[in-house]
Amino acid sequence: MAELMNRDAFRSALEEAIKGKSANKAPFSVAWASGKLSRAHLARWAENHYHYVGPFADYLAYLYARTPDHMTEAKDFLLANMYEEEIGGDRHTDLLIRFAEACGTTRERVTNPDNMSPTTRGLQAWCYSVAMREDPVVAVAALVVGLESQVPSIYRKQTPTLREQYQFTDEEVEFFDLHIVSDEIHGERGYQIVLENATTPELQQRCLKICEIGAQMRLLYTTALYYDYVEKEIPLPELGLAA
Repeated sequence: MAELMNRDAFRSALEEAIKGKSANKAPFSVAWASGKLSRAHLARWAENHYHYVGPFADYLAYLYARTPDHMTEAKDFLLANMYEEEIGGDRHTDLLIRFAEACGTTRERVTNPDNMSPTTRGLQAWCYSVAMREDPVVAVAALVVGLESQVPSIYRKQTPTLREQYQFTDEEVEFFDLHIVSDEIHGERGYQIVLENATTPELQQRCLKICEIGAQMRLLYTTALYYDYVEKEIPLPELGLAA
């Protein structure tokens, strides 16, 4: 039976659960970072990504409603995160739509759920399920540590290419700049909430497992974007990846 880990060991185990499953490894991400995607490919990404991150405040709201009052710092964090997503300055989804329009698609296409892939629909459903059903500590591990904490490392590889290769303006890529900063802060807060509140071996193990699953879900979602929209135009060998 697993023993209760101290904070340092648990933190390392959480990081290890995600390691090796980063969405940076997906062929879509490799093609993006190397500047091989077209603006049309990026538009398809935006149309899908909207339906994953667009409801993020909703996921957090379901989680907030179930978080016990004694987890005051966690509730404050979730509320602040929701505020930032929706009304703390520019709405994050509006920034994403601004980028999507610069790629050649429209607000109407982005917001239409018929334009997301089945895998994106599965990721969205998983996020809702976790937010509504899992222990709040486990849900924070999934949504904030397993998913949100990955974002800065992903966007740091992609955003320079958007400016240098694709010649997007600073205004058009504000969505990415914002999340490099905000999600680094959110990810660390998520780690601290999990480290503070996963106080039994059983809770720690559940957090580790769901972090791993969350990372796998994002990797699967990003990989599916390649096979759904890019594979016919850019085969894997052109990306230096095995077919």
